[in-house]
Amino acid sequence: MIDNKQSDWFLSSEIENGDPGNSLFHVIPVPYEDTVSYGGGTAQGPEAIIFASSQLELWDGTENPSAAGIFTKKPVERVEYESPAEIFSRLAGETTDSLQKGAIPVVIGGEHSITFAPVSACCGYFGEIGVIQFDAHADLRKEYEGSKFSHACVMRRIVDELELPVFQVGLRGISREEAEFIAVRKIPGLSARKAVLEAVTVLNLPADFPEKVFVTIDVDGLDPSIMPATGTPVPGGLGWYQILSMLQSVVDQREIIGFDVVELAPAAGLHYCEFTAAQLIYQIMGMILRKN
Repeated sequence: MIDNKQSDWFLSSEIENGDPGNSLFHVIPVPYEDTVSYGGGTAQGPEAIIFASSQLELWDGTENPSAAGIFTKKPVERVEYESPAEIFSRLAGETTDSLQKGAIPVVIGGEHSITFAPVSACCGYFGEIGVIQFDAHADLRKEYEGSKFSHACVMRRIVDELELPVFQVGLRGISREEAEFIAVRKIPGLSARKAVLEAVTVLNLPADFPEKVFVTIDVDGLDPSIMPATGTPVPGGLGWYQILSMLQSVVDQREIIGFDVVELAPAAGLHYCEFTAAQLIYQIMGMILRKN
């Protein structure tokens, strides 16, 4: 645990925790870690990001996104003997509560498996939505290490169980099974190789992709040179200004109704990683605010 009284909410050194009924953004920390398959530590991600956010400038380069209100909820923590399905159900409930208050849920993980819950809640609230995934991995396995609740299966569950369209960005570490699934289901996207070698900064979403989208960002989608603190880093990822430009292009084309940032595994001496994640979250808030 981080022993600091100002680590309880996003931007706590600069603002009071917002009024839940009048805040555009609801931050939902989820320190959940159950199925990591290489490096661990994602359970400490939410607290580290929120703590690092106290070092952010309120001015994001254009304006002050916090003026729209940022409310940080209590962490959704797994209780003893609780199954993955049960904690995901509670997280979906917290997400729905935020949506009903007119807020945009901002989920901070934790491992990537948690994404199913807020996406499910957003789908239930809005109807059909699209999911835009920034990630080094496809996460399209039907099950992994005997569980469909694995972080390696989250996008497969979204495609199969929720029947939602997905657009994948930054992939560079996928299995043959996943590659075949992508081909058969014709899942659109932009590989890291193409994005980096061709310096792509704008995403061209399919014309029939839903207007309302949930954006999920696994931090390993970024290049390890700027984001080494993650369980499964893969070389050849997206750059900082590249992902910001891509996200801006999403905001320009669609309406982001929720987003998450997952898979940060804080590493001693690399505190710039949690700051980078906090900065990314705040930059996205600014983009959404300007669009609204």
